[in-house]
This record gives sequence, C-alpha cells and structure tokens, in this order.
Amino acid sequence: MSSLLNSAQQKAVAELLRVSPVADELGGRFSAAGHELHLVGGSVRDALLGTLGDDLDFCTDARPEQTLAAVSGWADAIWETGRDFGTIGIQKDGLRIEITTYRAEAYDGVTRNPVVSYGTSLHEDLSRRDFTINAMAVSVPGHAFVDPFGGLADLASRTIRTPSTPEISFGDDPLRMLRAARFAAKLQFNVEESVISAMRDMAADLDRITAERIRDEFTKLMSGADPIAGLRLLVDTGLADRFLPEISGLKLEIDEHAQHKDVYEHTLIVVQNAIRLESGEGPDFVLRMAALMHDIGKPATKAVGRDGRVSFHHHEVVGARLTKQRMRALKYPKDVISEVVGLVALHLRFYGYGRGEWTDSAVRRYVADAGPLLSRLHKLTRSDVTTRNRRKAAQLAADYDALEERIARIAAEEDLAKVRPDLDGNAIMELLGVPPGPIVGQAWRYLKELRLDRGPLDRDEAEAELFKWARDQGHIS
Repeated sequence: MSSLLNSAQQKAVAELLRVSPVADELGGRFSAAGHELHLVGGSVRDALLGTLGDDLDFCTDARPEQTLAAVSGWADAIWETGRDFGTIGIQKDGLRIEITTYRAEAYDGVTRNPVVSYGTSLHEDLSRRDFTINAMAVSVPGHAFVDPFGGLADLASRTIRTPSTPEISFGDDPLRMLRAARFAAKLQFNVEESVISAMRDMAADLDRITAERIRDEFTKLMSGADPIAGLRLLVDTGLADRFLPEISGLKLEIDEHAQHKDVYEHTLIVVQNAIRLESGEGPDFVLRMAALMHDIGKPATKAVGRDGRVSFHHHEVVGARLTKQRMRALKYPKDVISEVVGLVALHLRFYGYGRGEWTDSAVRRYVADAGPLLSRLHKLTRSDVTTRNRRKAAQLAADYDALEERIARIAAEEDLAKVRPDLDGNAIMELLGVPPGPIVGQAWRYLKELRLDRGPLDRDEAEAELFKWARDQGHIS
C-alpha cells in the first residue's frame, strides 16, 4: 500500500502544483484567519487520476460569512447562490472554486431535499460523502493527504464503494444510487456487490428525488465514457423502472428480424454504435438519447403475422410520442426534447431507399424534414444496423452511402439546407393583392411543397403556379 500511496501522491502533487499558486495562497488566507482548508472530493479523485480540471472543490471549518471575509478583496469574482447550503463560489486566475463549510447532511426520509447542518470536522464531512473515491482530501497549503475510508485503494482497484454502509449512504440521499451508475459509466469502474444489492432493495426510494436532479444525473451518465455499463446497472437494479421504464420494457420484445434475443440488447448496441460515430467534439447527448429511445414504441406496436414474423408498424411514431412524454416528465429543455423526438420520428425513413423507390423529391423531403438534425440522423440510421448477417449489413451501408452521395449531388445543384418557396411572402401579397394573413401562409406552404416535388422553379413558372393555386382555391377569379 505504501508504494501505491507514494505513486498516487506523486500524481496528485504534480496536478496540484499546477493550481497550487492559487490553492496555496487561498489556504494561507484561511490559515491566517484560524481556519482549515482542504481540496476535497472529486477534485482529489481527479488529481489522483491525473485529470484535474479548472473547477476546484474545497471544504473548510469556516462558516460562509467567514469564507466571504477570507476571499473578499482577493477573488476576481464572488457569487453566493449556494450560501444557504454553506457554499461560496469564487473565481481566481481562471480557476472556478467552490468553498463549502463542513457538513453533516441527511434526508428526513420523506422530503426531496437535504436538511443541511454544519459539521465540526473534516472526518465528519468526508464520512457523509457518496463514495470512498470522493471521500479523500488534501490540505492547503500543507498538502497533507487524508483518506480515512480507503478511497485510494478503491481508486486503484477501480471499485465504487460507500464510506458507511450503502443503506445509510443511500438513505441520506437516494440520488446516490443513480450516481453509482453514473460513476460506473464515467470512470468505467465496477460497483461493489453490496452497493448493487442496496440499489436493488432501495430503488423505490428514488421516488423521493425531484425530476430535475434525476435528469441532471442521468444526463451525466449518458455522457460518460461507457454509458452502457451504467444503463445495465439501472435496468438490473430496477432503478430505471422508477424514471425510465420504457427501457426495461424493451426486454420483453424480440426484434423483427429475430437477430437479437430482445430489443433491449439491440438498443444498447445502437447506443454503442452512435458513440463510435460521434464527431470527436465531446459526447453528443442528443444523439445518444435518440439511440436509446429510438425503439421504445415497439412494445405498443408489436404484431405477429400468420407466418409468425414479428412486426412493429409505425413504432417510430409511437416512440416519438412516448419520448416526448418521458423527457417532459424529466423536465428536459424544450429544444433538447424537440431534437431527440425528431430523430426518433425519422429514424426509419431511410428504409426502402435501397429498393429504388426514392425520387429526387423524396430526397429533398428527407433533407428538409431532418433540417439541422441531418448529420445526427445519418449517424443514428447507420447505428441502427445491427444485423449479424454481414451481406445484409454491407448492403444497407452501401445503400446509405448512395443516399448521402445523392444528397450531396442534389445539394450541389440546389440549396437543400434552406429549401424555400421560389416566391417569398412579400411577392405572394403583391401578386395576389392580398394583405398579410392566412392566405399568404397557405400559398407559401403550397409553393414549398411544389419546390420539394419539382426542385427550383424560375420566376415565370412560380408565378403561374401561384395564380393557378389561387384560382383553384377561389382567392382570385
């Protein structure tokens, strides 16, 4: 253990040296005022892993008003939004720092928010933290390493374990059960069996947690390095049933091609495929969430034909509706919901293209309907090909290559990204002699449909079509 400690401490010190000019100066100010200050929690964990960022967490025996006194005149900026929870935020030399008074925090077992009371010691503060790997501290400016619960050993063995018993830890904050799955996804660590058992036994306690807190934790899980491990843990422990039951429900359905034992396994493969196709600019939550939700309409649309084949007609429509309902319940922003729902609704549109049935009009509509989601739709559609039949997989990939090439060809001839009618609203009003109102909108939509069907029209053709439509509708004689 001593060699492990020395090696890990060397990593931590190397990371701390990068921020020590600020951290040690801050620690000196607290020391001069008679207070302790420790780098703590995720910051120490990340320092030991060699991934310490610019967000630093400290804990102290100083109360918030004493912390404010220590940093006033020194910090570049100060914010007090977390003061009621004992946290003061500051910014200094590009580092974002949160300083929190030692806590003795617990839930009363009924309400959804913690009851916060101040603790009296570092040990007490560390004992109430979620996992041992987050219950280590380094003093500043002294750099003394504190690890009362074996977090360093768990970090070395890649294990997620609680400082106290899992039942006590999860009883204090049931969200920690979801956080265990999140850390499994983020760090690719194993969760101790006693922790998994408690998650299974206490899953219903997650109902005490607000939708917003669940949403934020789940989003972090889905954005982790290996969300599949986290998702399996949520489903296997029953936690998913508390806030995302549609995923567990996929286990009941055999896919239509009988290539997977259930749609659930297919879905996890699609999520993995989507991650591999990400552009490298960081996790794409919208794409990953669409991959996770793309088939949740299947249980409600399952049908078995006379030949015994299973089908799920229009499951993309049902899935889009269910996705919207679930993401609304989790309080996701409207724009995020709209993007994920749009991808779920469109994920089957490509199938049939290889049979040669698509006209240029169909390609234009595909691009127009996808809009800014087109790049993600390409990735989702490719990710959805999980058949074990290599010849079929190769054919589908070739078909989609052909579609993308066709989109590129048509885009070179037309501005597919901005399909608009050949006449704008002002021209429509001038030609028809009508004021702004429903008629202008109806004419605009008609001309857009014409543009999608036939491609760009010259001015004379567009005007002739407009007048023909207006006469047919009785707007002009």
